[in-house]
Amino acid sequence: MVYFQKMTPEGYKKIETEIAELKKDRPRRIKILQEARSLGDLSENSEYTEAKRDLGHLQSRLRFLNKQLQYAQIVQKNNDGVIDLGSQVEIQFEDEVEIEPYTIVGTLEADVIDNKISFDSPLGAALMHKKAGDLVKVNAPAGSYQVRIISVK
Repeated sequence: MVYFQKMTPEGYKKIETEIAELKKDRPRRIKILQEARSLGDLSENSEYTEAKRDLGHLQSRLRFLNKQLQYAQIVQKNNDGVIDLGSQVEIQFEDEVEIEPYTIVGTLEADVIDNKISFDSPLGAALMHKKAGDLVKVNAPAGSYQVRIISVK
């Protein structure tokens, strides 16, 4: 069974950009490895060991990102007012005055600092397929709480 990873078009593009940057950096890292190898005894050559490790990390990251694209299922957002992957929502937590903006994204795109929450997180899952004005109960590991959906874009 093949498991597809849902993501937004923006998330897919971000991975493509990172792959391009890593591929552009690969020749530089190979050159560093070759220069370190030419320094002599490899068993005590810390420059060689570090360069080999860095190139290995780059190659590993490239394989990981390519797999993400291979199994990506890009979800296009409908503008029907229903929350789905890619929706930008404004919510108000119970007993709070402030309105918080969030974007619903795929699991790999989630970034709390950037207010991007995964569709399968407790908050994201509770918001999915709801509309502005709905009062939603969120079942989180630390307990339940409610949020009101102010707007959906």
